[in-house]
Amino acid sequence: MDSTNQLIITELSKNARTPFLRIAKKAGVSESTIRKRIAGMEGQGIIKKYSLSVDHSKLGFHNHVFMGVDSLPERYLDVGKELKKIPEIRSAWSSSGDHMFMLELLAKDNDHLQTVSERIKRIEGITRICPAIVKDELKGGA
Repeated sequence: MDSTNQLIITELSKNARTPFLRIAKKAGVSESTIRKRIAGMEGQGIIKKYSLSVDHSKLGFHNHVFMGVDSLPERYLDVGKELKKIPEIRSAWSSSGDHMFMLELLAKDNDHLQTVSERIKRIEGITRICPAIVKDELKGGA
């Protein structure tokens, strides 16, 4: 990965809608070079997707939650399939850390979080959930 490709990734990570011409000026190359580089990185799977950053609190979701989930080992795959069906779960990962699954979810308020938590607890094979409500974002926000 050369410095031009790294600059492209940095700029698009800040704002996926950054005009190619602006990136080209920063890199000191032509706009067509930037287009070709981006197309090449997309083709190689380096750039996998472009995303949108939304302020979910303005849409009524005031609880941003990370949740660790554990399950019976023999129900692991089934639990993963069931977790994917819950619309409040934005992202889910299998994990080798303190929990078998790590979830990121949104809830409108504490009552909604309780409802979602109860739904997760009722999945056959779940042995424990550990929710953590985000207080302040210190870094990130993409």
